[in-house]
Amino acid sequence: MDDRVKLVYDESPVGIAFLDLRGNIVDCNCAFLRPLAAERKTVLGRPLAALVSNEDRDDLVGQLSKLVLGTVRAAKLEGVRMPGGDAREVSASIFAGRVEDAGEVSGLIVHVLDATDHHNLEVQLAQSQKMQAIGQLAGGIAHDFNNQLTATLGFCDLLLMRHGPGDPSFDDIMQIRGNAKRASSLVRQLLAFSRKQKLEPVVLDVKEALSDLHKMLGRLLGARIELRVEDAGGAAFVRVDPGQFDQVVINLAVNARDAMPGGGTLKIRTSAVVIDREVRRGADVMAPGSYVLIEVADTGTGIPKEVIGNIFEPFFSTKEVGAGTGLGLSTVHGIVHQTGGFIFVDSAFGDGAVFSIYFPACGRDAGQSETPVFSTPPPEPNLAGGGTILLVEDEDAVRVFAARALRNKGYRVLEATNGENALDVITAGEEGIDLIVTDVVMPVMDGHTLVRMARQELAGVKVILVSGYADNGSDNSAEGGLDGHSAVHFLPKPFSLADLAGKVKEVMAA
Repeated sequence: MDDRVKLVYDESPVGIAFLDLRGNIVDCNCAFLRPLAAERKTVLGRPLAALVSNEDRDDLVGQLSKLVLGTVRAAKLEGVRMPGGDAREVSASIFAGRVEDAGEVSGLIVHVLDATDHHNLEVQLAQSQKMQAIGQLAGGIAHDFNNQLTATLGFCDLLLMRHGPGDPSFDDIMQIRGNAKRASSLVRQLLAFSRKQKLEPVVLDVKEALSDLHKMLGRLLGARIELRVEDAGGAAFVRVDPGQFDQVVINLAVNARDAMPGGGTLKIRTSAVVIDREVRRGADVMAPGSYVLIEVADTGTGIPKEVIGNIFEPFFSTKEVGAGTGLGLSTVHGIVHQTGGFIFVDSAFGDGAVFSIYFPACGRDAGQSETPVFSTPPPEPNLAGGGTILLVEDEDAVRVFAARALRNKGYRVLEATNGENALDVITAGEEGIDLIVTDVVMPVMDGHTLVRMARQELAGVKVILVSGYADNGSDNSAEGGLDGHSAVHFLPKPFSLADLAGKVKEVMAA
């Protein structure tokens, strides 16, 4: 070839290789060698098929054979896997054609495009869409489950009004109520996963939180893994959302379990530490101060040196395809940093891993009012009241419980099974409606729409929005004109009789 053609060939950004009729590489340019991290002398004379993965080799050989035989004039293969440098796998697009001389096929020309980044983006997009779909499903399940829990808790409270301590049925009712409460914590995890949970940081005792998680972690880890929760002493109060804290610990525990397929030990250790000088690790700079340190250490396979710097990246996973989402550690990293904390990892392949989480320490009563100490239990609050309430709820069990509970407290209750039914009650001329208690998520007409339309007839009526999504009280409220309105309040599901009656009395008195 002349000098100009050779220059274009050598400097082309597209990999080009010439093959003989047996599929062996006769010549190639630099762009062909670059993604393979190979030298020219190591590939010349070798079959092109030898440079692709076993899984894709037969397809490539078949297409090249068709070209040689003249069955096809050109061939195209997408997503062909080729071993690259640094233990990296290249995803390539291969375009092959015939080289003819005087009408006879003298060889083949192959163009190779490195589509690894494009392929990775497609995989990440598919993974993101899958996670979004799973999140929506989890949120929907949590919403429906919260309705069932609300009814369970509510009817337990109604039964407790007739079966007090000493009654043979009291302990059984309390067991049912306790299990419903524990189930609500599982629902909070589903809501946190689907990001439909309102985050509410509180002062949390890390030791108590880990103690509450102990049984659940034991079930997650299985019989072959020993769980040890240790306390090195010192106060362990941090300001964090409880649901997010649980998610951090659970994600790390699940990762540790997967790193110990043959069994082992997971140790979670808390301690109060004081950092007296600035600590720099990677891009993180930890300022001096008081911290609560949580160390999560396993005896698993450890993390190879070449990947430890990537483990907090979204979608990065060392697990087999289908065995992990690649979002667990990135979620943990995000939660820890949102709270002003830091997370570091120390590991060597074969020696297990230690994740060290530093949460800024706070006082036990930080951000909280002083809690009085009673020598005797405080008196039960008086939740009785009066007035007319329009109760709108499409879930029959929840509506029946709520209506009965409010009537028992002295309120006049008008019931509606949906938004349209509620508007019929209002336009029928019912007078003196003081408060509307409505579910947010209902078929045909949602709670926000109902409130906007109801206020055309009942200007300034007080409202309590109820939802199984913990932040649905404010969703889309700005566009509906409800944002920041002093007469709009929110009650999350599941709620107890005392929660409902207390909220109603508070709003009616406002």
